[in-house]
Amino acid sequence: MARVLIVIPARYHSKRLPGKPLREIAGVPMIERVARVAASVCRAAGDRDHVVATDHADIERFCRSRGLPIVMTPDTCRDGTERCRLAVEALEREGRKRPHLIVNLQGDNPLCPPWVVSAVIRAWEESPGAAVYTPCVRLDWKEYDALVEAKKTTPFSGTTVLVDKHLRALAFSKAILPVIRRPEEARCASPLSPVRRHVGLYAYTYEALRQHATLEESPYERAEVEGLEQARFLHNALPVQAVEVDYRGRETTAGVDSEEDIARVEAILARHGEFDSSREE
Repeated sequence: MARVLIVIPARYHSKRLPGKPLREIAGVPMIERVARVAASVCRAAGDRDHVVATDHADIERFCRSRGLPIVMTPDTCRDGTERCRLAVEALEREGRKRPHLIVNLQGDNPLCPPWVVSAVIRAWEESPGAAVYTPCVRLDWKEYDALVEAKKTTPFSGTTVLVDKHLRALAFSKAILPVIRRPEEARCASPLSPVRRHVGLYAYTYEALRQHATLEESPYERAEVEGLEQARFLHNALPVQAVEVDYRGRETTAGVDSEEDIARVEAILARHGEFDSSREE
């Protein structure tokens, strides 16, 4: 197994969008789009590999038909982090060496640029003191207004993160944080809003991922509250490093959870085109 393993969790059953990983976006199934991103990151540097982790035979058949690396995981996984852990364990049972860093590239995030994934890997390589690494984008005011508007139709799509001066995460929320009490003053003070939108991507050290199964559950990861799996690490005082990234002028959106989200992603692709798969940087 490579030193860095990108795992793409792909759960078939979704209450709002059944069969989500196989839904087409501009003619390409979503899971294939995400796998293309992972493959681009792996081509850019050595000792990296990727695999789709699923619980459903239809996704397995599709991946094998397209030559996408695949590993089966139980349908009892509660979140993508658990699916990543079980995928690594399954690969180890096959005789593969354990990776040092496991990247959780969620299968419903087709607009995650490959250079964002690589930035997170570099952050771990250059500053290996955290347990988890995850990217965020500092929103300008136009992007902030777009997030506010999007939440009117899909209020639980899109997560924000509060950070300390070292960009260590303090809190994650489906609400827009921080609250902007005096918007006119805030807009005059800076061309950037104080809001950082969390990108649905995580990288765990092998030790942190293994430890996750034994950590006390956070009240904020429960589906009836925030439903954020990364809350468990903060709840147990494991350092989560935010990595500020740049979308290089491309529009983006949160994970795909609804028909409206599919339409939004297709509109963005129509305006900006596909990622250049021949280059990662």
